[in-house]
Amino acid sequence: MRVTRGAVFDVAVDIRIGSPTFGQHVTAKLSAENWAQLWIPPGFAHGYCTLEPNTEVIYKVTAYYAADLDRGLRWDDAALGIEWPVDPARVKVSDKDRKQPRLKDLAPAFFFEP
Repeated sequence: MRVTRGAVFDVAVDIRIGSPTFGQHVTAKLSAENWAQLWIPPGFAHGYCTLEPNTEVIYKVTAYYAADLDRGLRWDDAALGIEWPVDPARVKVSDKDRKQPRLKDLAPAFFFEP
């Protein structure tokens, strides 16, 4: 993922069952100014929040979108320990994202292969 205008706070969470880093996350600030990229491998949940108005992102994916495989993870799950740089009371979250399960309730979809 790369930002072409503005900036985002980007997060990837390991959701691979059996992984020694299951439930852990990494974060990065991506911006048009720093031109940094973040690669999120299969088995990681991905989310971000915009830090500036009119932010635009581009990203590549490994396969075409398949609605039947679409899954999500609750962005504000306290068990993840993500320190989002936004006021939770002022966040605009889609209905879809608001209904996502917490990590402990997430159905297994990826498995760690050592």
